[in-house]
Amino acid sequence: MPLDFPIATTTLPNGLRVVVSEDHSVPSVSVNLWVDVGSRHERPGRTGLAHLFEHLMFQGSERVDEGEHMALLMSQGGRANATTSFDRTTYVESVPAGALELALWLEADRLGHLLPAVTQANLDNQRDVVVEEKRQRYDTVPYGQALAHACRLAFPEGHPYHHTTIGEMEDLRAATLEDVHSFFSAHYGPRTLVLTMVGDVSPEEGFALAERYLGHLQDGTVPRPASREPLTPLTEPVTLDLLEEVPSERLYLAFRLPAVTDPDFLPCAMALDALASLGVSRLQLRLLRREETASGVHGTALGLADGTSLGLLVVDVTDGVDPDVVEAAVHEELETLARSGPTEAELEASRADTERSWLEALASFDERAELLSRAVAVFGDAQQVNRYLDDVLAVTAEQVRAAAARWLAPSAAVTLRYRRPAETVAGADERVQDVEPVAALALDGGAR
Repeated sequence: MPLDFPIATTTLPNGLRVVVSEDHSVPSVSVNLWVDVGSRHERPGRTGLAHLFEHLMFQGSERVDEGEHMALLMSQGGRANATTSFDRTTYVESVPAGALELALWLEADRLGHLLPAVTQANLDNQRDVVVEEKRQRYDTVPYGQALAHACRLAFPEGHPYHHTTIGEMEDLRAATLEDVHSFFSAHYGPRTLVLTMVGDVSPEEGFALAERYLGHLQDGTVPRPASREPLTPLTEPVTLDLLEEVPSERLYLAFRLPAVTDPDFLPCAMALDALASLGVSRLQLRLLRREETASGVHGTALGLADGTSLGLLVVDVTDGVDPDVVEAAVHEELETLARSGPTEAELEASRADTERSWLEALASFDERAELLSRAVAVFGDAQQVNRYLDDVLAVTAEQVRAAAARWLAPSAAVTLRYRRPAETVAGADERVQDVEPVAALALDGGAR
């Protein structure tokens, strides 16, 4: 039976989609504003603008001074955050129920009155912030460029997922004030938004407040681009060897996958679970426990909306072990899964882990609001949140096997091989290692 979290939806006359999930367990409300703009909506030569606006949206407006947005929320016991990914930008505010109107007024204010505050000085300041963020989180940390390399090799030039969310700094530096204003006008408007409220608010109250505070907004956005034709799996392997001072030698195997809305996406995600993501996964059992040739193994399916997604396997190689031996073992397990399919134990472990993580997410007001916004924006139906676990339970072992055979073949992999210089490897035994398997890779493709 599907889950039965309460969900009510409406669309305002200006095109704003509104979702309310009433829950009086605590006297607070999470507000999620999902904007249908991410790095895939950027044009060549002007990458990084979607993430830049995540910063600019907190820098004041025509009516709210710089820093006042956060200060007003915090004075009422609230908090706020935002993230940008390939497909979207989201703004999250969690407030006591009595401060809901303040939160909605602030959202309406920056949607309707932001651009007068985006001056050349403000743009230059936030551009410098993003450049520093890229330096600290991507350029100077171990494996920080892994996702960028994987996307560049898995997606062809000109594809919207060819570049990552942080963008190219030369593009950001070249962007003019007119470019930035035009980007906001093209992508921020009622028709590109989903407003979700979860918590101590009824649908009637939530819809009325949305109309009161955001119903006046005018839409000037450009039509959303049609989804790209899906990319087929690579027909020949692509490899990139990277010689860097990293904590441990590491392999990334990246695969094109179906779009997150495609029925084949879930079998692909469950295949990656069977391979690497769980305690009973075959690479965990073989490489970590039996052979002890790896110190960390992880797999994930990065679900994307525009035709094609990305799957990742990440393996940290044990010091002193030949990475080529580990890579060959990974290929063997990929081929075995494609030939024989998952065991019942692997399927049950994947289902149980998915159920646990999904229910934990829905128990959180913030995460439920995010998932509801995503369901509306990506799947076109808020009830996808309630159906998702049933969709997972319906996936068969044969579907997982077939997905692995089509999408996760060694010949379809982009492989990044992080190797250490010889002098680093020679001295490795003298150092204490404390490495998280994928700590430096943002698996949601996002920037904060």
